[in-house]
Amino acid sequence: MSKKILRKKLINLRENNFIDKGIDFGEFKKILKRFNFKDTINIGGYYPINNEISCLDILTNLEKKNYKISLPITKKNNNMDFYEWSFQDPLKVSRQGIPEPDKKKKVIPDVLIVPLVGFDKNKFRLGYGGGFYDRYISKSLNFKKILTIGFAFSFQEIAKIPINKFDQKLDIILTNKRIIK
Repeated sequence: MSKKILRKKLINLRENNFIDKGIDFGEFKKILKRFNFKDTINIGGYYPINNEISCLDILTNLEKKNYKISLPITKKNNNMDFYEWSFQDPLKVSRQGIPEPDKKKKVIPDVLIVPLVGFDKNKFRLGYGGGFYDRYISKSLNFKKILTIGFAFSFQEIAKIPINKFDQKLDIILTNKRIIK
């Protein structure tokens, strides 16, 4: 099945099965502890759209515990960068209809939370097809190692994601029911 058809099916599945429940903060904290991350790191998140599983509760809890958080700003040619952000800061709506921070300080997160349309047990992801996250992860790895954690509902898992040479494998996938390491 092509990525385009698979993407459409998975987005419809998510729309029909969406539950307003995110990832458990305790599970996320266990991952940070396992990798010995301290509260001085920057964690890149996303603002959920199209019934994506929310990471906003996680980001809220992280900010309360003095972690620095950041959100992406999309750019030309399907590129993006992350900028420091706080829940006290305003957001503006991008051309794609995604809330983004007003530009402040550009950062490369130490931990990157990645939204998923679909995923498999090998930790490959299917996104919306623009390659934003694949490009960003590939570019960032030229500067430093980042921990990539995909967020999804458990029902978004499929047997095998079709991949190509540009697709970036994630380090961990965290769903509302389990962790894939």
